[in-house]
Amino acid sequence: MARKPTARALRALDDAQEVVHAAWDASGARRRALAERALALSPLCADAHVILAMAEPAGSEGALAHWRAGVAAGEAAIGAAGFREMEGMFWGFLETRPYMRARHGLAHALWAAGEKAEAIGHLEAMLRLNPNDNQGVRYELIGWLLAEGRDAAAAALLDTYPEEGMAVWPWAAALLAFRRAGAEAARAPLAAAMKANPHVAPLLAGTKRMPKRSPAFYGWGDANEAVVAAEELGAAWAATPGAAAWLRAALPPARAARRPKADR
Repeated sequence: MARKPTARALRALDDAQEVVHAAWDASGARRRALAERALALSPLCADAHVILAMAEPAGSEGALAHWRAGVAAGEAAIGAAGFREMEGMFWGFLETRPYMRARHGLAHALWAAGEKAEAIGHLEAMLRLNPNDNQGVRYELIGWLLAEGRDAAAAALLDTYPEEGMAVWPWAAALLAFRRAGAEAARAPLAAAMKANPHVAPLLAGTKRMPKRSPAFYGWGDANEAVVAAEELGAAWAATPGAAAWLRAALPPARAARRPKADR
C-alpha cells in the first residue's frame, strides 16, 4: 500500500473532488466528461472511477476495470498510515468515503460476475474497516454468506450485530436455524422473524411475486422492507432444500394456498 500522498497531490485531489461534486449533479455525457476531467486533475480521485463505472454497461469489463481502479485510487489517496490510523472508524472520516464507495461497487460487480468468494472478502474487509457499517453492507453480506453455504460465518455475523432491527436479520436467523437443526428447532426463530415483518414470508415462500423494481423507501415492518429483505435472502432461501415448503406450512391458509409452480 502506498505512502501518504504529498501535500501537492492532496491539493490536486481536493480540486478533483470539487469537479466530482458537480458530476454527481449532472447526467449523461456531461457527468462522464466531468468525471474524466476530475481524473485528469488527480489520478487519486476514486469517486471519478465510481461515476465512470456506473456509466459503463452493468457487468462489463469496462465497469469492473473502473471499480478496481477506484479502489486502487482510494487506497493511494488514504495511504498506509491512514489505514492504520482510521481502521475501525472508516466513513467517519470524509476522505475514506470515495474508497468505501468504490470497494462496495467492486464487491457487487464481482458478485455479479460469479467471483463470489472475492466479493464476500471485500464486504468482510469493509466491516473490519468500519464496524459501524454506515453503508449497510452487513445486510448484503448475510445473504451472500448464506447463499454460499458459509453458515458459520453467517452465524458469526449475526452475533456481531445482535441488536439489529432490520427484518433481514431475524429472517436470516430463522433460515440458519432451519439449516442447522431443522423445522422444530427453527420454530422460535421463525416466530421472531414473523413478528419483525410478516410480509417477508410469502415472498420467500414463493406465494407472492416479487415486484419488478426495488422500493425507493421503506419502514420497519412494512411491505417495502419485506421486499428488501427478500432481495437479500431470496437466493439463500432458494438454495436451502425444503425451506420454502417449511415456510408455506407455517403461513396462514389463505397465504399458503397459492403455491408456486415448483418448490424451491
